[in-house]
Amino acid sequence: MRLFLLIIGIFTASEINLLSAEAGMPQLDPTYWASQAFWLILIFTTLYLALSNLFIPKIKDSIDNRENKIKDDLDEAQKLKNLAEQRLKEYGLSIESAKKEVQKIIFESKNKLNLEIQNKKKKFEEEMEVEIKNAEKEIEKLKKESLKNISTISEEMASKVIEQISGEPMNQSSVKAAILETTKNNLGKYL
Repeated sequence: MRLFLLIIGIFTASEINLLSAEAGMPQLDPTYWASQAFWLILIFTTLYLALSNLFIPKIKDSIDNRENKIKDDLDEAQKLKNLAEQRLKEYGLSIESAKKEVQKIIFESKNKLNLEIQNKKKKFEEEMEVEIKNAEKEIEKLKKESLKNISTISEEMASKVIEQISGEPMNQSSVKAAILETTKNNLGKYL
């Protein structure tokens, strides 16, 4: 490998033109300029026409389609946003009306229940008054009956006690009168 590099180095150092017959670059030789200009114009014209007629319209259509799609999507999003806001307002209004309706129903039910409670309370109080009056009448009746019974029992006992003490039966009318007078004086305190 050193040998190969040494040979290449020698050829370049001696500047011997062994590989090329002509000196200089062929692009800079004026005899080839006409053909180079022809091919340059032909290639760039073909590239320009291909780009302007084939590729740029496709790219422009693609960009326009994307732009239109984005605009359509934005328009649809705005419509949906407006629809959602409208539905939200309707929903809020329906909730408010439902709340008012519920409050109205609660108020009416409360008033109705209060009225029913007062009617039942009034009816119960009336029934209690009737029962109290009946109980008072029965108590009065029992008082009167007990007074009669007390008087009768007292008369019998007083007659028997006096008969046992004195040995003679006493007059029933005088015993009755004495017991009646004592009963009036003493029983009035307790009854």
